[in-house]
Amino acid sequence: MEEQKQSSISSWLSRASSWQFSIYAMGFAFATYFCMYAFRKPFGAATFEGLEFLWGINLKTAFVIGQIIGYTLSKYYGCKYCSEIGRNQQAKALVLMIVIAEAALLGFALLPGNFKVLAIFINGLPLGMVWGLVSRYLEGRKTAELLFAGLSCSYIVASSSVKTIGGWVMLEGVPEFWMPATVGAIFFIPFVIAVFFLNQLPEPSTADISSRSERTVMDSGSRSTFFRQFMGGMIMLLVLYFFLTAYRDVRDMYMPEVFKALGYEAKPTLFSQADWPIAFGIMVVMALLNLAKDHRRGLTAVFAVMMSGMLLMGGATVLMDLEVIDGLWWMILVGFGAYLAYVPFGAVLFERIMASTKAAGTAVFAIYLSDAIGYTGSVGIQLYKDLGQAELDYYQFLRLFTYGIAGLGTVLFAMSGVYFIAKARAMSPEIDGSREAARGE
Repeated sequence: MEEQKQSSISSWLSRASSWQFSIYAMGFAFATYFCMYAFRKPFGAATFEGLEFLWGINLKTAFVIGQIIGYTLSKYYGCKYCSEIGRNQQAKALVLMIVIAEAALLGFALLPGNFKVLAIFINGLPLGMVWGLVSRYLEGRKTAELLFAGLSCSYIVASSSVKTIGGWVMLEGVPEFWMPATVGAIFFIPFVIAVFFLNQLPEPSTADISSRSERTVMDSGSRSTFFRQFMGGMIMLLVLYFFLTAYRDVRDMYMPEVFKALGYEAKPTLFSQADWPIAFGIMVVMALLNLAKDHRRGLTAVFAVMMSGMLLMGGATVLMDLEVIDGLWWMILVGFGAYLAYVPFGAVLFERIMASTKAAGTAVFAIYLSDAIGYTGSVGIQLYKDLGQAELDYYQFLRLFTYGIAGLGTVLFAMSGVYFIAKARAMSPEIDGSREAARGE
């Protein structure tokens, strides 16, 4: 009966080779999430200079925090919603989320004064669900690392790309408060088309389930059991992600201010110059992780990549202080290091944890729990910057933040890596047994 319900595209994908399937899935997952960023990040291209919110908070900071609060609440609810939603509702939910987000951007343009912060808060509420809904199409497959590498590249290049488009739209005379809704309108139809084709992906095959573990919906009891099972390592990862998400958001949303402090002329293409090389590098590294077929070794490789990102951030900042590299190269290198640590949280890390331990459930729960904590940290750090470190420009703040997170991240990644590798060894002893048997032969 299920076979009769499959579209011709789904039927073809069920028979397609691994590389054909991967290119299709990566392409439309990338396109879906790239288009989503046109509804989330274009306002970052504007500075809203000279405007303030309540209590002396910079208006742009209020916009960023307002959206992140909505996004954060969405992540907390997404722990439940995205881990329970049925496959037949995912595409409808994705389109509904974007319709609500665009309506909020229209409100951002039309509402007076401080009410614009309310509009951008409402904009963030649905957008926080999109990653989880897209991830449900990709997780639990043999080539999951490769698929998530493509998906992760989307938000690296999309953020700078939509800000570049936003800059061009403003150069054409569109006011900065109307620019976000204009950029969103440009990408609405492409988003719907991408979702349609993404929704043609068939469910994971028997071979996928055998390679990974079967992914099931998680009720509250299952979610609680999962967290208790991995509590020690999860707490370390969540503490680190609290600061790592804040770091990524400060670098991303205040890129115009950082470049201005570094003495660069304001140009829309500057954002893409800083992020496109990063996306290429991340794509290569994440794809290489898919070469590790043994899940425990793959998990070790993921932690090694994330720790190397922390070391790169610290090293690049030392080189900047010694005037060995210029400001643009510093932004590229600290961005690359931050994304080496940040991107695996989006699925690859938890995919490997679940595959190596054979834990039941869906990786989306762990992803959304991390995101909820991370965006809470983003709000807190940005408020701290405006209210506690107002005398620092954004370059100096980001520089000091880089040193702090590089040190903390190196330690916590090392400790959590040891924890989860030990867990994998304890929970999947049959893997060691099969290796010994193979050596005996």
